[in-house]
Parts: sequence; C-alpha cells; structure tokens
Amino acid sequence: MDHVRVHPKFLHSNATSHKWALGAIAELLDNAIDEVHNGATFVKVDRIINPRDKSPALLVQDNGGGMDPDCMRQCMSLGYSQKNTNTMIGQYGNGFKTSTMRLGADVIVFSRCSRNGSVTQSIGLLSYTFLRETGHEDTVVPMLDYELPLNAKHPRRLLRTTEDAWSSNLSTILQWSPYASEAELLQQFEDVSLHGTKIVVYNLWLNDDGILELDFDSDETDIQLRGSNKQEKPDKLQSQLTQQHISNRLRYSLRAYASMLYLQMPPNFRMVLRGSPIEHHSIAEDLKFPEYIVYKPQIGGSVKDFGFKEVSVITTIGFTKEAPMVNVHGFNVYHKNRLIMPFWKVLQENSSRGRGVVGVIGGKF
Repeated sequence: MDHVRVHPKFLHSNATSHKWALGAIAELLDNAIDEVHNGATFVKVDRIINPRDKSPALLVQDNGGGMDPDCMRQCMSLGYSQKNTNTMIGQYGNGFKTSTMRLGADVIVFSRCSRNGSVTQSIGLLSYTFLRETGHEDTVVPMLDYELPLNAKHPRRLLRTTEDAWSSNLSTILQWSPYASEAELLQQFEDVSLHGTKIVVYNLWLNDDGILELDFDSDETDIQLRGSNKQEKPDKLQSQLTQQHISNRLRYSLRAYASMLYLQMPPNFRMVLRGSPIEHHSIAEDLKFPEYIVYKPQIGGSVKDFGFKEVSVITTIGFTKEAPMVNVHGFNVYHKNRLIMPFWKVLQENSSRGRGVVGVIGGKF
C-alpha cells in the first residue's frame, strides 16, 4: 500500500508554529506533567555540554513512566498520541517534534520503561542535520532498543528486525549524535533510575546576529532569551515596577514563565531549572481586593446542535499588589490547568482606565 512521505524540510517548517522559544520548552514541560499519573515527581531543565564539539545543549529529564519501544516510535512519529484523557495537556502527537525542532536542529531521546515485568531502554535520534546532509527525502529516525533481564549487569540488544538493521541504526546514531560510542550512549541511562525519559536538544539555533538564541550566561539559575530583557534603565519608580513585574519577565525568563505556567502544581511534583527549584507563582493570590465572578461562555446557536456541554468557570479579578503604580493589566487564561494566554489585554485603549486590573480564568471550556 502506498504511504504518505514526510520530507525532512517539513520538520523545520512545522516547527515554525512555535514563534517563541520559551513556549517550545513549555511543551516539553507539559509532557513531564502528563507523566504524573505514571509516577513522575520531577522534571529538570538544564544546560549541558555536547561532548563532541563542546557546544551548549538543552537537557529536559523526568522520572515518569518512560517509553517502551513501541511508545518511543509513536513519540518520534507525526500525529501519533496515546494521550486521550481530558486531564492530559498533550493529545495530538505533534508537540514533541515541533518543540524540539524549534529549539535546535537535532534531538536524541533516552527512555527506560518498566512494564509487565520487563525493563527496556530505547534511544531515538531525530536529526535534521543528518537528514539534510545525507540528502534524505524521507524523515528517517534511527532507533535502538535494549532489554534488561532480571539480575543482569548489562543490557541486551533487543532486535525488532535484523542484526544488520540494528547495527546500521547504531552506526548512524554514533555518527550524528553527541555520543561517539555505544558505551557513551548507555552511560546516559545511569541517572534515569528505574524509569524515566531524558531529552537532549543540540545544535541549538542561532539568532539573527549569529549568537545562540537561548541565553545560559546572564543568569546561572535561569534560561533566558538573548536580548529580550535589554531595556533602558528606567528613571521612575513606576517604570521600574512595570519592568520587574512578572508580566514583563515571563517574555524572556524561563524561570518566570514556568513559575506561572500551571494554575496548580500537582502534589509532590517539582520543576527544577539549572539545579534550583522553580517556585510556583499564583497570580490570583497576588491580587488586592479580589472578586470572584462566574463566567459562562456564550455559544452562538443551540448548544445541543454543536454537541457542546454548558460549562461555567470561576473568574478571579482584582488589582495587582503594585497597583496603581504598574502599567499592567489583562486576563491570564488557563485551560486544563495550563496557561494558554498570559496577560491577555481585553481593553485596547490609550487611557489609564483598567491599569493594574488583572484577571485569572481557569478551567475546561
């Protein structure tokens, strides 16, 4: 049967759906949050060094349930997803590909899974550099699988087809990944514990000035967007408070953005950025003189005709604690506990009316 071919150029063009690099990292955080039901208790984001060329790379690692060989192949494929519950953030099977390709040209994934009494280790390489420089016209993703027999000291190769095919995949991964030997690949599982997933994005993209887009140097406890926080030193207290407000910092600081990314953090789950935990920031708890209003979306026509359910959500609205000194206003819209629109300005005018008024809408629409 004929099948649809996916040209490698699609990986790059599809990734442009993420205009904002921090939004791409947030997609990877979402995947870790979705693993809470599989026992995940943390996700860490850090800068590591590519051992092959000493360039910076981005690490995202969680201790969720991990992926077995079949799940790994679905993760690396376009449009496949096993997430079908209303509580999970991801569901369309596209976020991992778009987010990693938005951040860098290449990504390698290591995942260990313990399921049905067996433990497997899988490695997958999604490399735009490899596909482009070898002239591939189809998106080829080399993968390796291992199994860990009970009480065995070393993993054993798990063949899905032939030994030659397995060796060919290994050769490709060793040539195009940051790791030059099979021993180095297997070493990446040493801190994965019994189950979990480690993502390494390398060959990170440069900005228009030929400098890394992600800034790892300005703050050793943060990852920032290079150049986005460069502003003239304000000469008035009002301007200082506005610039320091989280509504401004979230545009360039991953720590600020991730702190308010989820309306409520799952119990016993933590996000760690460059070795330091991210403190959860609740916008609603910051408000002065808060009011709680029931919001019920209006749908044109009959609700039954569209198959929608009538729902309502509690909206919190009030003044920021710095009001009226800050020139900040807007709604923070959350869906499935996840921020989708930060400080959405519903009032568009040049007057000071509404200054300092902030709202939070959270729930399922």
